[in-house]
Amino acid sequence: MDEHEHDQGDAVGPARPPLTAAEARKVTAGLREALDDVRRSVAVLAARVRAAHAARVLIPLGHGSWAAYCTAEFGISRAQAYRFLDVARALAAIHGAVAAGSEMSRTRDTTPGAAAALDYGLSQRALIAVSGRTGTVAEIITRRLTTLARSGLQALDDPTVRALVRQTVRDVRTTPTLPPTEPPTDPALAALRTVVDDLAATVHALGEPMLDVAPAYLSDTGAADVLAPLCAAIGEDLETGLAARRYALSGDRRALHGTVL
Repeated sequence: MDEHEHDQGDAVGPARPPLTAAEARKVTAGLREALDDVRRSVAVLAARVRAAHAARVLIPLGHGSWAAYCTAEFGISRAQAYRFLDVARALAAIHGAVAAGSEMSRTRDTTPGAAAALDYGLSQRALIAVSGRTGTVAEIITRRLTTLARSGLQALDDPTVRALVRQTVRDVRTTPTLPPTEPPTDPALAALRTVVDDLAATVHALGEPMLDVAPAYLSDTGAADVLAPLCAAIGEDLETGLAARRYALSGDRRALHGTVL
């Protein structure tokens, strides 16, 4: 069964006459609006959860814990109650990073009216996935926005910031967390580690001007088109240039694996 036949078999309603292209566009626009509403509701929920938790609303209502409060008042599980807190904290960290990195005058309070300032189109699942790495997410967002502002090649308007935040969350979600490594005790290995560290610092320095030419909002594919002439002019391999740019963006040395290191 091909994909089309599979979709037909999974239909959630009675068959209807085929739509015109214009009608299909209208239905699609309605679906897109509904999805946007769901994403915005995540921001509203996160703002109100954070405000309720900060105000310790559970105490005057006689509840002994956040989980007990959520179970009694909303009928949700302990796990879901703490997932709500993870979402609220992750979104607040992202908002703080955006304000710090772009120096935009965005409100930092957690009232419902401020929820729109926290809407970056992120799903609850995405925020939960990075809730344990909010420091990393915030650091990368701040670095990327600062680099983008310095380049002067792209205005830090809301669509640009929103796209950059979403890309950063995707990057962090797909980058595995490696356990910390102990410093080597062997003097020869320690000397080699120093050489590698110096090489990485040099590549990071190369990545900074690469970011000036191909700003942070560009994907790797878009950056490749922009950087190809520059790499050819300086006698550098394009893959190395892209790796250096990724390293400058993320600060994660794993971006250099398979190229420089």
